This record gives sequence, C-alpha cells and structure tokens, in this order.
Amino acid sequence: MLLHIPAILDQAQVRLFRERLAAAAWVDGKVTAGHQSARAKRNLQLAEDDPVATELGALVRTALKANTTYFAAALPQCVFPPLFNRYRVGDGFGAHIDNAVRYDRSGQLVQAVRTDLSATLFLSSPDEYDGGALVIEDTVGAQRVKLPAGDMLLYSAASVHRVEPITRGERLASFFWIQSLVRDAGERRLLFDLDLAIRKLGQSQVDHPALVELTGVYHNLLRRWAEP
Repeated sequence: MLLHIPAILDQAQVRLFRERLAAAAWVDGKVTAGHQSARAKRNLQLAEDDPVATELGALVRTALKANTTYFAAALPQCVFPPLFNRYRVGDGFGAHIDNAVRYDRSGQLVQAVRTDLSATLFLSSPDEYDGGALVIEDTVGAQRVKLPAGDMLLYSAASVHRVEPITRGERLASFFWIQSLVRDAGERRLLFDLDLAIRKLGQSQVDHPALVELTGVYHNLLRRWAEP
C-alpha cells in the first residue's frame, strides 16, 4: 500500500524544520546504511544522536500521534526515531530494500524495531529541486513520488525503492520506520479499508445501527491479528 498523507506538518512547522536543518551538522548518509545499501547511497544526513535530529524527531512523532489517517493505516506499535537526510546535486540512492530490523543508536529506544512500514516526510517543495523523486516498485509498476513540503508517504519497507539523482537544488526529508501492531500487510489493509468505510457511514448516517456492528467487527479483527 502506498498512502499519501497530507499536512503531517503545517507550513509554520516546515519553516522551523528548515531553519534548524540549515544550521545542522550533516554527515555522510552511509552511516545508517546496510552493507548493500551503502554501495548505492549518496547523500547527507544527521547522525542518529545529533541534538537537532532528536529535537525535530520528537516534533515529528508528536505530529504523527495527532493524525488519525496515519494511525489507522499504520496501527503503530513502535516508531523508529525519525532521521533526516539531504540530497544535493549529484546525490541519489539506488534501488534497495530497507533492513528488516533496525537498532536505534541514539539511545531513545531499547528494543529493536521490525520495519513493517517506511515513511518519508517531505520537507522541500517539489519546485525547489529537479530529480529526487522517490520511486517505489509496485505490482503495477514504478511509482514516482514528489510530495509538497509537510506531506508524508507511507509504504511497505519490503518494497524495492530508490531516490532519483538530484539535478537542481536540494531535497530535505525526514525518514523513519514503523513496527505495526499488525504484522501482515494484507490484514492491515483490510482494517484500514474497514475503518474508512465506518467513518464514511458515520458521516452520512450518524445513527445507523450497522455502525455498532461494523465497529465491533473491526475491533474483533484487530484483537485477533494484533501482536502487542
């Protein structure tokens, strides 16, 4: 599932992030890449224990908690502390699959995170750079994504994906991984679709008796599939 979630950050928050990142200490992006990914990765990022990364990452996680679409789609159990990257002209990230398990080196998490879902939160507007699209291989072909600043893409961490080389400007983003309460992607999608259907019915027919029944089905399925 590829899901575009608009306005995780508002424009005032985006400006704050850009100001803080402009003065940050960037390091080689290979520091968090696996063996295979390191061969394809050319970018800069903040170190996992960088104070700016910690500060802004906390703001991202607060914003995520307030977004009902994100919560319904991801059913998050654990979120890896958000990281931040910077792509300049000539930078890119070749085709790769994210590591199945991530270990936090910043000290914010004590447990490993199973990467069920990947998230990219765009911090640069599409008109600020050429190239730099996030390309995700899907069952219907390659999907090229460049979202407005403040918007986020949620997608399977098991997918092959890449970032096209930058040819003008620079691209800033936050990226992180989510371990879901529901491990199976198909089960998560069914729960998300059911949740959306319940919301639509509730908007058009507030007192419809099926709302209670459908909500019960949703929670019983979640109870069956969740792995707390």
